[in-house]
Order: sequence, then structure tokens, then C-alpha cells
Amino acid sequence: MVTMFSPGNKLRSWQRSRILRQSPIDQELWRQITREITVLAGLTAEEQRRLYDLAVLFLHRKKFFGTHEMQIDDFVRVVIAAQACLLILNITSPFETRLYPGWQSIILYPGAFVARHDYRDGIGVMHQRVVALEGEASNHGPLVLSWEDAQPGTTGAEAGRNVVLHEFAHKLDFLDGTSNGHPPLHRDMSSKVWSEVLMAAFADLTLQVEHHHHPSFNPYATTNPAEFFAVMTEVFFQTPHHLKRVYADVYQQFVLYYRQDPASRRSI
Repeated sequence: MVTMFSPGNKLRSWQRSRILRQSPIDQELWRQITREITVLAGLTAEEQRRLYDLAVLFLHRKKFFGTHEMQIDDFVRVVIAAQACLLILNITSPFETRLYPGWQSIILYPGAFVARHDYRDGIGVMHQRVVALEGEASNHGPLVLSWEDAQPGTTGAEAGRNVVLHEFAHKLDFLDGTSNGHPPLHRDMSSKVWSEVLMAAFADLTLQVEHHHHPSFNPYATTNPAEFFAVMTEVFFQTPHHLKRVYADVYQQFVLYYRQDPASRRSI
């Protein structure tokens, strides 16, 4: 068993400290961004410090690319990094430097972008359709975002929408090689309970949409279990009290998984 004093951990700790010293984020920029991003409201000073460290490590590892004249500056990079690292704030080893492993690139479009997706119809015939997207994530490929939808103050945040959290939740879901709404869980969690709780809520929301009721959450969550997990992650951090009221069991599973309780630090 690897202990916290193992040579491997000592090396990683040294590497981590070196990166934090050599690649700091401008403090005024960090304060500006953490004020503007509402989903970061309520973090303690200690949580803010850990989030800052994770963001520095994240930016050291990930490469950003702009398309269609999209300009990538430190503001853009830190906005994405801060929110990506919120998801892993309490589930990352203090010695870890390889955050979101297995991929490297983040591609940003100025606005919604077009992608071609294959799908199989009811009789098994494959087709291709063109769709406009705000974000997209694959297993080992790049994460793609629309800056228009990812920047602070984006319309929809009040309804629990956050495309950055959504796509990075997919990356967590992919950590076991598949995206199915069941990311690798911690040892103190039950896979059976997770599946039962999330599938019951998924079925309930799907029923709301099928019967043309006003759904409790973004109906895109009913696309499949992977999208349900990603949408619920958005809501868990963006409007936690709403998720806690509607699907208390889902909220509790997310508390266990993310090791955070956003409702306790948000008044609404």
C-alpha cells in the first residue's frame, strides 16, 4: 500500500510545489474571477486556497486553443480552470498533479459550434445529423466549449445551467472508460445505491417530459444517463437547494461523490 510518506508521493509533492511557485495566477485576476463566477460563492478561505492551487496545476497541464478568431487570454483560461477544479476540489489527492488525466486540450469557439453526430434509427439504420452545441466532451479527446455560453454572467445560470461544469462532469464520468452516468465512486459509496437513486430520478424526469409537464430540470437530462449525471452536476453546484428539494436522494449521492455540500454555503 502506498503511504503518504512514500517516495512517489514525496516526488509528486515536490513537483506540485515547484509548479505552484513557478506558474502562479495573478492574484487580482483571481479575485476578480472568483467574484464574478457565482457558483464559487460561499467557499471558505481554505477552500479558495485549495481551488487556487488546483487551478494553477490545471493550467500547467492543459493547453487552450481558440478557433474562428477566438482569443485565448488569462481571463478565459482562469475562468475555465476555476470551474473545472471546483468539481474535483475535495476528490483529488494532495499529491496529485495530473488533474483530469488522459487528455490535454481545451478548444474554445466564440459561440455555439456545429458537430456531426452518427445515430441509429428505430430500424437500425445509421444516419448522420448536424447539431449546434454549447460544449462537447469525449473520452481521450479534447474538451470543446462555446465561450459565449461559458463566460461568467451567462443567461441560464439562475436555472442551474453551467456548460463548463456539464462538460467536465462528462470527463469525470469517462474516468472508467465509458460515459454512462456512473463515474468511478469512492470506496465508502455503494454502486447499487448510486444506480438505484439516479435511475429512479432519471425515470421520473423522463416521465415529466413524455407527458408534456413542465419538467423540474433541463429536459436535455433525459437524453441518456450520462447527460442526466452531467445536468444534475450543473444543478448540484448552481442551484443546490432546488436539487435538494426535488431529488433529495440524488443530492445526497452527489454530496458523497463530490465531497461537498453546496446548499450549506449558498443561501438560495
